[in-house]
Amino acid sequence: MQKNSYSFIRPLMVTLTAVLALGAAAAPAAAAPGNIRATGFIYCVSGVLNTFNPQMASSGLTVDTLSAQLYDRLLDVDPYTYRLIPELAESWQVLDNGATYRFHLRKNVAFQHTAWFTPTRTLNADDVVFSFARMFDAKHPWHAVNGGSYPYFDSLQFPESVQSVRKLDNDTVEIRLKAPDASFLWHIATHYAPVLSAEYAARLAAADHQEKMDREPVGTGPFMLNEYRAGEFIRLTRHPHYWKGIPRMHQVVVDMGSGGIGRLSRLLTGECDVLAYPAASQLSILRDDPRLRLTLRPGMNIAYLAFNTRKPPLDDVRVRHAIALSINNPRLMQSIYYGTAETAASILPRASWAYDNDAQVTEYNPTKAREILHSLGQDKLQLTLLVPTASQSYNPSPLKTAELLQADLAQVGITLTIRPVEGRFQEARLTAMNHDLTLAGWSTDSNDPDSFFRPLLSCAALRSQTNYAHWCNPEFDQLLQTALLSQQLAGRMETYRQAQNMLADQLPVLPLASSLRLQAYRYDIKGLVLSPFGNASFAGVSRDAKPESQP
Repeated sequence: MQKNSYSFIRPLMVTLTAVLALGAAAAPAAAAPGNIRATGFIYCVSGVLNTFNPQMASSGLTVDTLSAQLYDRLLDVDPYTYRLIPELAESWQVLDNGATYRFHLRKNVAFQHTAWFTPTRTLNADDVVFSFARMFDAKHPWHAVNGGSYPYFDSLQFPESVQSVRKLDNDTVEIRLKAPDASFLWHIATHYAPVLSAEYAARLAAADHQEKMDREPVGTGPFMLNEYRAGEFIRLTRHPHYWKGIPRMHQVVVDMGSGGIGRLSRLLTGECDVLAYPAASQLSILRDDPRLRLTLRPGMNIAYLAFNTRKPPLDDVRVRHAIALSINNPRLMQSIYYGTAETAASILPRASWAYDNDAQVTEYNPTKAREILHSLGQDKLQLTLLVPTASQSYNPSPLKTAELLQADLAQVGITLTIRPVEGRFQEARLTAMNHDLTLAGWSTDSNDPDSFFRPLLSCAALRSQTNYAHWCNPEFDQLLQTALLSQQLAGRMETYRQAQNMLADQLPVLPLASSLRLQAYRYDIKGLVLSPFGNASFAGVSRDAKPESQP
């Protein structure tokens, strides 16, 4: 087997690149041994890191991979039953018909000891109040630190809907809303809602180094940051006082250094132990190798094409429908997903309890599309498509998808220019107003349909910059609000059915696919859980002591 490429890395060193990128501090003094295969595993994933705080991320590596390792939440979602389960909150109460929520905290939960912070106490209500008040209260002294943007909760209008976050005693926190919200518990069970250390925040404020809060993380999760090299890797070491029990692996290295075929090759040679989001086209190779395991699960995700509804001619719904008729979705399924996804008929994935089973996939009819465009005098449209380059759970090959769309639109007389976007400028480019189309997607660790509708298509999501269609419809927003006020599932389902019908008619976005979640790993890796809601904790992962053998 090829020698592990990380065996020479010095665990104590944080490079200048990392310091410039995120202001990382020196790694903890308790260095992890250099031989990763003997003490941990390597998790290979494509992604860009802009912050270690998932509160301030809209998606990607921070939310999908790191959050479950660095932090805990008040509640969690069982990856098998899709039910809410206790985490930092041992129990909770729903009062005032869903307008007040009271959480009773777990005792003796330790924060991580790092090179940049040594806690003097365990978790208490002050930490929970700080974590949520920072996001929801615009007047909070920490709200504007590092930009003051909390995309997920801003898109849900939580700053406007939360009345108070208060400590009742050391072990009890109460969050009061201005109106009932049936989705609230699901939203705070997402990885966007970690519990941070109020003591750490106070220490940073006293030293006037508040900016380090989101760059040098401190949480209660099973692993803590040890080393970061921008664009290369993140080394995590286990939290020895983790409240669920000490993690089985001493360290995890999250490798961001290679993509596509490179990551597959490293999995096959043993340089990677886990390959997150392998390309669907690689499945036959992965299935045929007896040294590997492959996990597939339904995912709470959607890939879609967003129209810039504020920019002519895409402000005309007839043009949007013509483009939808031009797209050969069956070919996308075959060429991009290789049987690992289904054609989407709604912005909601089929796994959602509010999915409208009567929703129809847009037909492929280029002849009709040409007729519509001709009648509108739009025979020779020239459009620009922004495309993120990194593979995601909802789209393993965005650039190839864009090329297929380009070919489809050429058949109806539309010239499509593809503009790849990547790195730290990606989100700014995607939310700018000068593009025509955006190839995008969304995945969430919430089973509530509100976690798709409001972040992607509400008027509030324009301000939080997650609404790439730039579409704002007060009637649609009112439907979403009506659904939140009801504690009856049947009533919410009917309201969301109306919302889906409105989207099918107005078509601000064209749903393309809802994909299975894929994960490949070496045969000796045990205890790796693949959740439909995002990556689960690595605390239970271990390596078989026996040499790898064929099953």
